[in-house]
Amino acid sequence: MGQEIQVGPASGKLKNFIIEPFVPHKPAEEVYVCIYCQRDNDVILFHHAGGVDVGNVDAKAVRSFVDLEEDLTAQKIKTELLGKVAAEKQDMLAEFIQALYKQFKDLYFTYLEINPLVVTDKVYILDLAAKIDSTAEFLCKVQWGDLEFPPPFGREAFAEEAYIADLDAKSGASLKLTILNPKGRIWTMVAGGGASVIYSDTICDLGGASELANYGEYSGAPSEQQTYEYAKTLLGLMTKGDKHPDGKVLIIGGGIANFTNVASTFKGIVRALREMREKLKEYAVSIFVRRGGPNYQEGLRVMRELGTSLGVPMHVFGTETHMTAIVGMALGKRQIPDRPPMDNTTASFLLSGSASASSIRPNSSSNPPSRTSSSSEPIAPGATPGGAMATADSQSSQKAAPAKKPLFSKKSTCFLFGMQTKAVQGMLDFDHSCQRDTPSVVAMIYPFVGDHKQKFYWGHKEILIPVFKSMAKAMKLHPKTDVMINFASLRSAYDSTVEAMQFPQIRTIAIIAEGIPENKTRLLIKQANEKGVSIIGPATVGGIKPGCFKIGNTGGMLDNILSSKLYRPGSVAYVSRSGGMSNELNNIISRNTDGVYEGVAIGGDRYPATTFLDHLLRYHDDPNVKMLVLLGEVGGIEEYEVCKAIENGRIHKPIVAWCIGTCATMFSSEVQFGHAGACANAERETSRAKNQALAVAGAYAPSSFDDLDQKINEVYSQLVDEGKIVPQPEVPPPTVPMDYNWARELGLIRKPASFMTSIVDERGQELMYGGMTISNVFEQNVGIGGTLCLLWFQRRLPAYATKFIEMCLIISADHGPAVSGAHNCIVTARAGKDLISSLCSGLLTIGERFGGALDGAAQQYTEAYDSGLIPMEFVNKTRSEHKLIMGIGHRVKSLNNPDQRVVILKEFAKANFPATPLLDWALEVEKITTAKKPNLILNVDGCIGACMVDLLRNCGAFTNEEAAEYIEMGTLNALFVLGRSMGFIGHYLDQRRLKQGLYRHPWDDISYILPEYN
Repeated sequence: MGQEIQVGPASGKLKNFIIEPFVPHKPAEEVYVCIYCQRDNDVILFHHAGGVDVGNVDAKAVRSFVDLEEDLTAQKIKTELLGKVAAEKQDMLAEFIQALYKQFKDLYFTYLEINPLVVTDKVYILDLAAKIDSTAEFLCKVQWGDLEFPPPFGREAFAEEAYIADLDAKSGASLKLTILNPKGRIWTMVAGGGASVIYSDTICDLGGASELANYGEYSGAPSEQQTYEYAKTLLGLMTKGDKHPDGKVLIIGGGIANFTNVASTFKGIVRALREMREKLKEYAVSIFVRRGGPNYQEGLRVMRELGTSLGVPMHVFGTETHMTAIVGMALGKRQIPDRPPMDNTTASFLLSGSASASSIRPNSSSNPPSRTSSSSEPIAPGATPGGAMATADSQSSQKAAPAKKPLFSKKSTCFLFGMQTKAVQGMLDFDHSCQRDTPSVVAMIYPFVGDHKQKFYWGHKEILIPVFKSMAKAMKLHPKTDVMINFASLRSAYDSTVEAMQFPQIRTIAIIAEGIPENKTRLLIKQANEKGVSIIGPATVGGIKPGCFKIGNTGGMLDNILSSKLYRPGSVAYVSRSGGMSNELNNIISRNTDGVYEGVAIGGDRYPATTFLDHLLRYHDDPNVKMLVLLGEVGGIEEYEVCKAIENGRIHKPIVAWCIGTCATMFSSEVQFGHAGACANAERETSRAKNQALAVAGAYAPSSFDDLDQKINEVYSQLVDEGKIVPQPEVPPPTVPMDYNWARELGLIRKPASFMTSIVDERGQELMYGGMTISNVFEQNVGIGGTLCLLWFQRRLPAYATKFIEMCLIISADHGPAVSGAHNCIVTARAGKDLISSLCSGLLTIGERFGGALDGAAQQYTEAYDSGLIPMEFVNKTRSEHKLIMGIGHRVKSLNNPDQRVVILKEFAKANFPATPLLDWALEVEKITTAKKPNLILNVDGCIGACMVDLLRNCGAFTNEEAAEYIEMGTLNALFVLGRSMGFIGHYLDQRRLKQGLYRHPWDDISYILPEYN
C-alpha cells in the first residue's frame, strides 16, 4: 500500500482494496467464466480449470454463442460448456451461468469475467472484472444506483478533468479533457472527436509523444460560454508549474465543422486568451490555429485580430491549409508561410463564378482538377490498384459476388423524423444547388404536435413541407419515399427506427443520435439485416452523394458545399467513421481530385449498423466510381474485411486507406478517444496493425494522416495519366440566396425594429424592469403578498410564504414586448384604445401556450411524485405517451446560461421552506432532460408550480386536500395573471408616453401563399 506499482507500461499507486471473507477450497474447484458481446451475438467462455494459472483462455476455453434474442437454457450450457465438470455440480453451475447471463443482458454489461469462480457445495465469486455500457444509464439507473467511473490505473484524476466532465454532463455538446502529462510542452484544443485523434497521431508521428500534455475535444456546437470555460481551464493548466526552456505550444485545431458556428466558439476562446494574456507571455506560448466550417472566416478574422495585440506568436489558417499542417509548423518540422493562401469569404458564393474557382494544394504534383462526367473510361476488368491485371481466381470471385445497389439517386426522397428545420433547409439548399427538380424532403414526422405545415425556402421561393404526427400517415401519403433520416434522441431513436422498419418501402435509415445502448444497436442491426434495410449510424452526421442527395447536416453550410464542389459528382467515393472528418475528406478530395462521388460516415459507436465494406462494395460496383478512400480508426476489426476483399480481388479499384489512432499505443495508460468505438481491446484492433494489414493487402497507405492528401493526389493523377479518368470543364452551380438571419449575423444587412420599448429587457443574463435587475427589485422588498393571502386564502401565511408569493408576482410581471400578450397590448394601445381594452387584449392570450403552465406543471409533478415514480421513470413514461413535460424548456436560457429568476426562487425555497420534496424531485427531472439538451431546464412555470405545492403542503396552514383544491381551482395560474397584468399596464403607459402611432405590420415580413388557378 502506498508504493509505486508497475502494471504493464503503466505505473501508479493502488488506493482501493476489497477485503472479503476467505473461502476455503481446493484448486480443482476453481473455474473460469467470461461473457462478452460481439456484433451478431454474445459469447460465453468457460474453462474447467480457472485461477491465476489459467493461461491463454482464448486457446483453452470452450465457447457458447448466444443469439441476441435467444433464451439461454441450462441444457445448452451443460452441453456446450460443462462437459469436463463433475456431473453432480453441472446443474448448480449451469443454473448460475444462466442467471449470470440474464444479469449480463438486463444490466447492459459489455464484458464480464470471473476468475476464479469457486464451485463447492455453493458457487462463490472470488474475482470479477466487468465493463458496462454507460450509455444505458437512462434504462438502468434504478438498478445501477450511483456509479463512478475512475480514471485508468497509472493516471491520476485532476480537478480540471472533473470540471470539464461536469460541463459535458450539463451540455448537449461534447466536452472531453484528459491530462496525459501536466509538464508537457504541447497542448491541444481540438474540435471534433475524429480530428482530436488525428492531431494526437500527428504530434506523436512527428516525435512529440513525450511532450504531449493532453487529449481532448469540444464538438457538437458548444456555446460561446461553454467554449470559454473549456479554454480557460486548459490555459490554466498550461500556464502553471514549471516553464519550458523552448516555450510551450497551443494547437487550436479542427476539421471542417458540419453545423458548429466556428465564429461563436472562437469568441469564447478569444475571451479566455485575452484574460490569460500575461500568463501566455510569461510561459512563452506560441499558438497555431486551423479551422473550417460555418462562419469560420469570421472566426479566423477575430483570431487574426487578436494575434496583433496578444503579445505572443499566433499563426492562423483556414481550409486552404491541410488539417494537420499546423502540427509540423508548431514542432518546427514544416516551414510557416509568411502569408497563407486565403479562401473566399462566406458570402462569396453569391458572386458569379466564385464556386467554380478551382483550388488545390500548392505542393500537389498534378494540374488543378476539374469535374468528370459519367462517361469517363472505366477501369479495365481485373485491374489491381497497382495497374496490373488480377489473377483468374480473383476474377472468378468478382463474378460470384452480387453487385451492390446504390442507396441514393437524384430522385431519392426522404422523411425526416424530428423537428430539425435547420437541417431540412440545408438539404433543400443543397438540392437546389444540385438542380434537382423537386426537394429531397417530402415530409417531417414529429409525434409531439398535430399535423401542420412548415415553411422553407426553395431557392428564392417559399414552399410548405408537411409535418405529420403519425409515421403511418406519412408513409401512406408518400409511398415511393424510401429513406428515413432519424433525428430522434438517444432515448427514442431505437423505437422510432424499429417503427420505420415496419414499412417495406423504407430501404435506408440514417440514425444521427449518439449514445444509443450497444445492445439496442445490435438488435437494430439484426432487424435491418432481416428486412434488407441499410442503416447509416448510429452516432453519425450521415452521408452525401454530390449532385443527388445529402443527409441532414452533412457537408456543412452551402458555402462549403460549393467550395468542396459537392453540388456535382466527382470520381472518388469515401467512407469514414467520423462525421466531422467526412467533411474534412470532402475538402481534401475536392482539392486533390475532381471531387467526391459519394461519402458516408458510418458512425463512431462500437457497432455501426453498416460497415466500411458494405459501402466500399457498393461504391466499387458503381462504374462512375474510379477510386476509393477509407478512413478507419482504432478499435474494431471491420478494416480486416476490407483487406480480405482486396486480397481476393472483390475490390480491385485503387483504394487509399488509413486508420487514425496510431498514438494510442504510445500512451502508458488507456485513453478513451472521442468515439465510443475508438478503443482497442487487442493488438489486432490497433491502428498500426490495421494500417500494416491494409498496406500488405494492396491498399495505398500514406505514412501518416499528414500525407493523406498527397497520397490521394498521387493515385488520382495516376488514373488521369492512364486515361481512366477524363477531366471535364467545371460548370458553376445556380445562385442560392443567403438566409436573412445568417446575413444579419455576418453583418451584411440591417433592418429597423418593428417595436420600441423602454420598460423591460429580457435579453441579457438577468431580467430587467425599467433598467433595474430582478435581483435589485427583490433587495428593495417590493410586494403585496400579505394582502394577496388575505384576499385569496382568507388567512395569514408565514412571512416566508408571503415573501415567496411577492417574488412570484415580481418575476411574472413581464418578459418583454415580443411575447404574444404584450404584443397584443401594444398594438391595441397604438390603435388609440383605452387602458382596459389594451390590458384585456393582452390577458385574453393567456392559456396553455402562453403563461398557463403553472397549474399543469404542479398537477403533473404532484401526480407522478405521489404515485411513487422516480424521475427517470417519469421521463420515460411521458416519452412513451408522447406527452411534453410541463414546466421544462426555455428558448434562450440553458443549464450553462441559467435563468436568474429560477435560481432566485430555488435558493429562497431551499433556505426558507420547511421542506421542498417536490422541488427536489423536479430538479432531478431537470438533470435527466438537460442531459439530452441543455435548454431543457426547469423554467419559471415549473419552478413556481413545484415550490407552491411544497409551500401549500408544508407551511402548516392547509391540509393536503385544501392544497390540492387550490391548485385545481387555478390559483397558481392566477399568480401569473396578476403579475403579468402589471407588465401589460406598463406597456400601455409606455406606448402613450412615447406617442407611438398606429402600427401596421410590414409586407416584407409576411409570406403571401395563395392557390394558383389556370
